[in-house]
Amino acid sequence: MDRTAQLSTRPFPYEIAYDPPTAPPSPHVRAARVLAANWTGASTVPSRKLYPHQWSWDSAFIAIGLRHVSPARAQTELETLLAAQWADGRVPHIVFNPSVPLDAYFPSPDFWRSSTAGRAAGAPRTVQTSGIVQPPVHALAAWLVHRADPALSRSRGFLARVYPKLAAWHRYLLHRRDLGGAGLVSVVHPWEQGMDNSPCWDAPLARITPAPARSFRRADLDHGAAEDRPTDLDYGRYVRLAADYRDREYADGGGEFAVEDPAFNALLIASEHALARIAEELGAAGAARRERAERLTAALVERLWEPAAGMFLCRDLRGGGLRPERSVSGLIPLLLPGLPRDVAAALVDTLRGPHFSLGGRTRLVPSYDLLGEAFDPHRYWRGPAWFNTNWLLERGLRAHGETAAADALRTAFLDLADATGFAEYVDPYTGEPCGATGFSWTAALALDLYHREPASQTRQRPDKSPSRDVSAPGTGTFDRSDQGGDRG
Repeated sequence: MDRTAQLSTRPFPYEIAYDPPTAPPSPHVRAARVLAANWTGASTVPSRKLYPHQWSWDSAFIAIGLRHVSPARAQTELETLLAAQWADGRVPHIVFNPSVPLDAYFPSPDFWRSSTAGRAAGAPRTVQTSGIVQPPVHALAAWLVHRADPALSRSRGFLARVYPKLAAWHRYLLHRRDLGGAGLVSVVHPWEQGMDNSPCWDAPLARITPAPARSFRRADLDHGAAEDRPTDLDYGRYVRLAADYRDREYADGGGEFAVEDPAFNALLIASEHALARIAEELGAAGAARRERAERLTAALVERLWEPAAGMFLCRDLRGGGLRPERSVSGLIPLLLPGLPRDVAAALVDTLRGPHFSLGGRTRLVPSYDLLGEAFDPHRYWRGPAWFNTNWLLERGLRAHGETAAADALRTAFLDLADATGFAEYVDPYTGEPCGATGFSWTAALALDLYHREPASQTRQRPDKSPSRDVSAPGTGTFDRSDQGGDRG
């Protein structure tokens, strides 16, 4: 018998002691790998298959997480987006990657026709974009990215380059989108607010004649279950609104849809506070921006606060009055430092109450009223819990002294983000993943929370004094240096 063959085929009865099994990667590493897989070289796609281009508010959230992995890449993320800014100041909600086939996503560049239909508004000629916008989280993201590595930021001139663009972006919103005349910004399409399919839009959209189904093809249904996505009827109305705006050459003020939204305006206010800090870092005065943020906060309370509901509501400028639907958008202003105390307290009560059940029946805060007739735990923005809105609420709870609730929300966020493979959104009751997995802003915001210790751990370490870098001194707002995360 061949001795060599015998040795090579005999089963070895013992484990190989010198090659122990490799430990699985930590959740932190898994989150970083999602961002690495979705990185294109200049920006990060939300999802390789479902969303293969650069999205505006996605990139802001992504940069907030990327700063913990690579501050330079986080700066590039924002710079790439702002390079596609229009001359009128708007930051488009999509920057298209020319290497992606046109049929991979709809509406595609040939629908928006930005370089031709947007010429009067100053659309760039060298890159194709959409013509609508998304929530202005960008100045807040830029400030946090700077704080992650101030020396690198200063050496690259990061803030000096992005500040004029961010100021122009805010100027566009404040001057061109104050369609109600009371100081607040209006959205002219549900896609602009970011919570595309919210029941808040049902009544305003009902006035819109949908585009014929044969006039477009929905690429989203190739990658997501139809029961989780907007209906064909709603999608037809989205297409009609976008096409009408395009055909008006993206001129503001004449459309059938105009809504003052609480979350959109709250994020603008937070970013005004951040712009004040950026201005001061560059040696300019920030007082005027803080005063503007205070005026906007007062206008937000005056226009959109509904005491009977215990939360902010959307105002439909074309249909008249506040909409009664309770959406997570109406809770997002909790992140603002200048809210009246009674308003902040009422928001916390509403979060804990039967409509959203934070700390009760839900694992994360749902996107819509649990008791609402339109609630659906799986359908896009009509009930599922989203990680970006829960990240904002975690910051808001912490800013207003609700540290135990913030710690519990942070724990639930991190547990579900990792357990679901960093899903796009989840069933608020069960945590079941919905939409895409390996979703960039989920991974990025998980990274941000991994780098911030809960308050309970900080209290146990009296030798550690967390640095605070608030945008309005003494207010406890949420755009501060994070505990354990930022350097400098």
